[in-house]
Amino acid sequence: MRLLPLRDAIGTYVKDGASVALEGFTHLIPFAAGQEIIRQQRRGLHLIRMTPDLVYDQMIGMGCATRLTFSWGGNPGVGSLHRLRDAVERGWPQPLTLAEFTHAEMAVAYEAGASGLPCGIMRRPVASDLAKVPGATVQELRCPFSGDTLALVPALKPDVTILHAQQIDARGNVLIRGIVGAAKEAAMAATQLLITVEEQVDTLRADMNALILPSWVITAASIVPGGAYPSYAQGYYPRDNAFYLAWDEIARERSSFSAWMDRHVLGVADHAALLRTLGVAA
Repeated sequence: MRLLPLRDAIGTYVKDGASVALEGFTHLIPFAAGQEIIRQQRRGLHLIRMTPDLVYDQMIGMGCATRLTFSWGGNPGVGSLHRLRDAVERGWPQPLTLAEFTHAEMAVAYEAGASGLPCGIMRRPVASDLAKVPGATVQELRCPFSGDTLALVPALKPDVTILHAQQIDARGNVLIRGIVGAAKEAAMAATQLLITVEEQVDTLRADMNALILPSWVITAASIVPGGAYPSYAQGYYPRDNAFYLAWDEIARERSSFSAWMDRHVLGVADHAALLRTLGVAA
């Protein structure tokens, strides 16, 4: 495990054309890492995430991605992700290929990737239109033991998974508290794992049901206070719901979106500077 500035971690391990999963379910969303990818103008990425959220809206709108694998796309509690929608409907700033799954299918796909399997197996969910979507890859299997109809979900094996976490200790072990989501599976499925953390401590004190990722599974870690903002980090800061509401108007038009990104992402050196321009304390 290497402890690196975020700029160096992204520059070293996230390459054009890579498959990249930025996970974090409702909280600990690695916004700082996503915005650093934008600053470094990565192109041709295959983005993977259970809920694309604002961070992928920004990355897609800034031309980083040509493919998206996901299970729900929207601005939580608000409505559409306008940059995602514009890419799909009008090909701006470039066309975007979609692979859509359910949350359960995505979780099973990560688990299969973490287990070194080519696919995962689950009970076939109730009928939906997902099977009719062009490029659908979930296949049916008749169980030879029970006769039940099962679903085969292709494994997800990202080139790079990026997570945000609360703490890293002196030995390089990382602590995630709160909603874990698919963090463990996405971490273990990836070829390389990058972590941003709120702080470094001498010793981790894990609560019940907390997740500790050992140093030997982590490729590189970066200390980035406020690295999940405007998402939240349990025990550190709440979600900025006002920003999520404001994003609907910011991202609705290409001109207002581009102006915001030029000022707050491309126009600053790092995430700490972005927080200062927004008047947010890290």
